[in-house]
Amino acid sequence: MIAILLPVHMIYFYLIDNIVVRHFYIKEQYVKAFGVTLAIMVFIAFFYRLTEIFITDPYIYHFYKQTDSNFSWGRMQLSKTEQLFNPIFFVTAIERSNAVVWIGITLRLFTLSHERKQSALQAELDFLKAQLHPHFLFNSLNNIYSLSLDKSEKTPGVVLGISNILRYSLYECTAQQVALKRDIEILYDYIKLEKIRYEERLELNVFICENTGALQIAPLLMLPLVENAFKHGTAATIDNPWINIQLHIQDNNLTLNISNSKPEMNTISNSTAGKIGIENVQKRLSLLYPGKHSLNFFDEQDCFITVLNITLTN
Repeated sequence: MIAILLPVHMIYFYLIDNIVVRHFYIKEQYVKAFGVTLAIMVFIAFFYRLTEIFITDPYIYHFYKQTDSNFSWGRMQLSKTEQLFNPIFFVTAIERSNAVVWIGITLRLFTLSHERKQSALQAELDFLKAQLHPHFLFNSLNNIYSLSLDKSEKTPGVVLGISNILRYSLYECTAQQVALKRDIEILYDYIKLEKIRYEERLELNVFICENTGALQIAPLLMLPLVENAFKHGTAATIDNPWINIQLHIQDNNLTLNISNSKPEMNTISNSTAGKIGIENVQKRLSLLYPGKHSLNFFDEQDCFITVLNITLTN
């Protein structure tokens, strides 16, 4: 009997999924979705009853009649019209047809909801990455401009180093996760560029744990934080600028600690343009590592400290 009524359930599911869900529910036209659902429910109930009256009920009746000649079934004594419009039979048909189909519809709605959330998440991440690349390029061009004003012989090397970082950010960061080892290599490249720029004027202390194993990380989360230390700390400090960078990895936990000197009169920290990179990092962390990260800033009297913690995956 289940096999005979299966096409009815399939038609019901198809109508709800392709008409109600795809044309009304997804477009948030909930009143229309409710009305169309009721209409389909009534239609399927009639269809279900017609299948019972002309196919399943006669089959069941004849089967038991052959087993027991005295077998009788009250509903078979009624005319087909009386059977079709009997309210008890009709309500029973609604219950039976909905019990199976709405389990499938619920699973379908859950799947669609998950797909929409994933699509929205990916769109947000793509938007943030699109903002990050121009932001890094803008700062890099400023660095080249500064060296060109001094007619420095190091300008070509800086241009080459920046092109390597841009190549990574534009072509290797299309995946949601990259090897932590590769992301650290880019971090090293950026630090080398800044060392060339500041030469002996900068006291730079760097400790980066290279025991990364097979850990993965969302690309370009650490670079903006390091870049921020150079741009808003060292570049604005007149006397004895310094930066300390420490990257520790224990099991799957990554800790990046950055501290930098700051000028007595900090006029850059409130710049809107300077906050773009940090805001992007904060948004990406909340999307990619919910409940698995922390990013804290400490504005001390003579220095600025950034501490990033992330629980990574292999």
